[in-house]
Amino acid sequence: MDVLEAMEARQSTRAFTSRNVDQTDIEQLLNSAARAPSGVNSQPWRVAVATGQTKQHISDALLSARKEGVESNPDYSYYPTVWKDPYKQRRVACGKALYSALGISKEDKTRQLQAWENNYQFFGAPVGLFFFIDRDLNKGSWLDMGMFIQNVMLAAIGHGLATCPQASLAEYPQIVRNILGIDEQYLLICGMALGYADPSQPVNQYRLDREPQENFTHWFE
Repeated sequence: MDVLEAMEARQSTRAFTSRNVDQTDIEQLLNSAARAPSGVNSQPWRVAVATGQTKQHISDALLSARKEGVESNPDYSYYPTVWKDPYKQRRVACGKALYSALGISKEDKTRQLQAWENNYQFFGAPVGLFFFIDRDLNKGSWLDMGMFIQNVMLAAIGHGLATCPQASLAEYPQIVRNILGIDEQYLLICGMALGYADPSQPVNQYRLDREPQENFTHWFE
């Protein structure tokens, strides 16, 4: 698969098989992802790989915080305080498509909650990745992190793996830092589920539309 095919194939996978991922594959895809550009080659990325008991410990702790009504306290604001169109419209369409694929009605609050809590269980993936950045770095390094994270997802496809980047896994960063032993100096950007996709699950069979380039590109001569 070439890079253009990988870009077209990438999707947020929300159902994984229990098949384990070889550590060698993870090491290789991270080495490939590290070819991402960064200002003055600063390479701001820091990655924690969680599997087995550690990953389960994180899942249990995040779910417990959520169920106990602990207010989330992410290291930064991912979403806007007030949504406006066209972003609001796209957000609504995204939610409808997801719940439709899961067969969850608007009135079924119980299953909606279960679907949301599945985020904290990495959608059943055997590997959880966490991406951190030094809090002393500035916005340019966050752009570099975005390119690195995208590289991780594309490199995963090259190894036959699937991913789902998850802002939800960064809602309680102190919990994650404490379990992983990560210093306060590092901000948690997001988590990511990594594993082998379960193609039999309907939630993996829908795709969201993208705006064609003519809708977001302006040409100047």
